[in-house]
Amino acid sequence: MPESPGLPDQHPDEPEDRNARRGLSRRIALRLGAAGAAAAAVGVGRAKVMPRLRERGLANPDGMIDAASIQLTDATFTEVFPTSPLILNPFTDLLLVQKAEAPIPVTDLDPPPGPGIGQQNSFGNETHQLWTSDIGFPDPIFYRHKWELATHSFTSSQVLPIDDNGKPTQSFDAQGHTFPAGTVRTLPDSVIFSHNGQMPGPLINAEYGKPVLVRFENHLTENPQNLDTQDFGAPDFSALIHLHNGHTAPESDGNPHYAMTAGPKHRGFPPGSYVDQLYLNFPAGFDDREKVSFWWYHDHTMDHTAANVYKGLFGMYPFYDPKDGRDDGDETTGLRLPGVRTDRPDGAFDVDFDIPLAFFDVRLEDGVTLHNDFHDVEYPAAKNPRTHPEWWGKTFFRHFPDHGFVGDVFTVNGTAYPVLEVKRRKYRFRFLDASISRIYDFQLMTSTKGPKSAVSLGYGGDELQGQYRIQDGQQCMQFHEIATDGGLLPLPIVRDNFELWPAKRREVIIDFTKFMDGTPTTKGDEIYLTNVMKMKDGRMWDKSLRFSPDPNYKIPVLKFVIGDIAEDNSLIPTTPMREIPPVPSNWQSMLNDRLIFEVQRGSASGEIEWLINGKPFDPFNVLNSMQNPAGQSPPATPRKNSFGIWEIRNGGGGWVHPMHLHMEEHRTLMRNGKSILPNSPDRAHPDDISMEDLVALDPSESVVIYRGFRDFVGPYVVHCHNLMHEDHAMMFAWSIIS
Repeated sequence: MPESPGLPDQHPDEPEDRNARRGLSRRIALRLGAAGAAAAAVGVGRAKVMPRLRERGLANPDGMIDAASIQLTDATFTEVFPTSPLILNPFTDLLLVQKAEAPIPVTDLDPPPGPGIGQQNSFGNETHQLWTSDIGFPDPIFYRHKWELATHSFTSSQVLPIDDNGKPTQSFDAQGHTFPAGTVRTLPDSVIFSHNGQMPGPLINAEYGKPVLVRFENHLTENPQNLDTQDFGAPDFSALIHLHNGHTAPESDGNPHYAMTAGPKHRGFPPGSYVDQLYLNFPAGFDDREKVSFWWYHDHTMDHTAANVYKGLFGMYPFYDPKDGRDDGDETTGLRLPGVRTDRPDGAFDVDFDIPLAFFDVRLEDGVTLHNDFHDVEYPAAKNPRTHPEWWGKTFFRHFPDHGFVGDVFTVNGTAYPVLEVKRRKYRFRFLDASISRIYDFQLMTSTKGPKSAVSLGYGGDELQGQYRIQDGQQCMQFHEIATDGGLLPLPIVRDNFELWPAKRREVIIDFTKFMDGTPTTKGDEIYLTNVMKMKDGRMWDKSLRFSPDPNYKIPVLKFVIGDIAEDNSLIPTTPMREIPPVPSNWQSMLNDRLIFEVQRGSASGEIEWLINGKPFDPFNVLNSMQNPAGQSPPATPRKNSFGIWEIRNGGGGWVHPMHLHMEEHRTLMRNGKSILPNSPDRAHPDDISMEDLVALDPSESVVIYRGFRDFVGPYVVHCHNLMHEDHAMMFAWSIIS
């Protein structure tokens, strides 16, 4: 594979001071090559890390470090992560059940948003491609999100500092004090990048036919509390929000390619700027069969998406369909899915018994792990490489290793190991994997003995991930899956368990009135939402354990406690919920014209990059990154309101990739050469029969999809939603043309 040329130091359209802000970025490292990057890194310090790498089995031929990259690796980063302190009292903090954000009057936004030239952002260089009046819709509902520094607590429990063998160890505080091994501590709050001070960000309940405009304002450099922002997150404090998978015009899509070549011509919106993103909330092609039910929003800053999302820039956006009361949050009408709607005087509405859940794994600083990351040269104030005892107990992140990042503490809606008291009735839960790389596999279990710490069971090392286990856990209930990332399914699927990949959404109904054997529940019964997917690093689940999981790896993530009986007018549907948009009957004859995109590892620079069709993503030369193999096919420039067939290939056998396609959902036609249609899904991917916005690629897999390109023109991207992969160039651009 040819060496990637990378980008020049400064593109003509970039602001002159941008290089000074970004320091020695991944792209410059690519241009310098291994020797140059190593020499540059020596200037900020050289770590003697190979013994620790070998100790953990990382410096081996089939691991993440090969002989060609050892020099670069040794000089630039360590692949050693801290062990988070043990949370001593899990399942005592209440789950955060968010209320919907309140809209604001348009007069609160100065200058006012609108359809005029230059009214889309503070730079005055963009206009909304479509305004609400262009499609006969009412004026937008307005929200204002300030990106601002804030603090966040993951648990109120006291913690015990432990090392990677599970043994008590010393800890530290910001004042320079050292605490001896065995000292029980209270965690300090972590510093986050937030939407209006919240993590997750505010919940926006949206409805079809009612457009939403969100003004995103960057206040991240305002720091009246003098908070220590640590050494991760975009170093220039830029941010950029993508409504995943919003059917939106490019200027409101939040894709990094567009931001760097139009919009602010910057990898994100810098401090002091704002952008008005218009979400028109209509289905693709105005086709009711294309309606979805659950989006989310997250940062998409070029090269720093993973760090900014991990820092807290994400939130949820449930969708409701008021047409004929079909799915409007009222369980007495339409499909009668669980939900009791309350319309509020402030213009928002809440839906009881319909709860979005964001799953997010973190690591907490131990104060002794060396910070030696290639991106650290962008943070001169951090004075890395060195340890940071002053950050003990706060979130820890590593930018550079591009296999992925997994945490050892599991959180739901921002709280580690929460508890939720549920009524004896049916609930709708909207699951979102907001993790950087982790894949989950969830079951509902009871446990006689209850959660026991992995430390007390004799585990150490990677087996400490998740912190607690219910080794006697037994499945007790089933899920009725009603929706995936592409919206409602044709019919519910009864599931004993289901996988949840990064950015994937699944919606389920859980009936808390009875166990799966028909026995009624009683008040006080405890049920654990349990993860059984062991995933030691960001590559993939532990090999051979996917369909035969480790019987001892049962990690309780959320505890449900059965409460009182409540009125329940909801139903589990037995008739079709949705008609899936058809594909052409002659789709197989269209395969010769498909566009092919293959994910590959870069070979010249170790862990620095991923490639698509042999090329790194280049936002300033998108024709290059849109080109198909050997340049034999046309670039990805579909015409407006057209449809096409794409093939997404995983070029490696040791990795999985959740590939996300912006702007429209798709149908899966084939997986590994086997037709999915009309109704024969893959065992591991039963959602293939539905609409999706994410292609889940198993090792060495190939997936053929059919998708549309409707209603807008302009540039978009496809990227891996293992966000470490995205930040290391696993992305390609495509553009809709008139």
